[in-house]
Amino acid sequence: MTRVSVKNGGLDAALKKFKQKLARDGVPSEKRKREFYDKPGIRRREAKKAGIKNARKRNKANRD
Repeated sequence: MTRVSVKNGGLDAALKKFKQKLARDGVPSEKRKREFYDKPGIRRREAKKAGIKNARKRNKANRD
């Protein structure tokens, strides 16, 4: 459970800090990932596509 203390009635600052902690823990991306069921083959295909994309980015960065 993520906790944030509110100091001097600074609810806006505490809410911002809470959202940052959740994002750092990966809660929004995990929710998006679990929203719909993906077949294993589709999941593998997407992972392969992402790997190819990342490899191209690395190669492009190394060429410069």
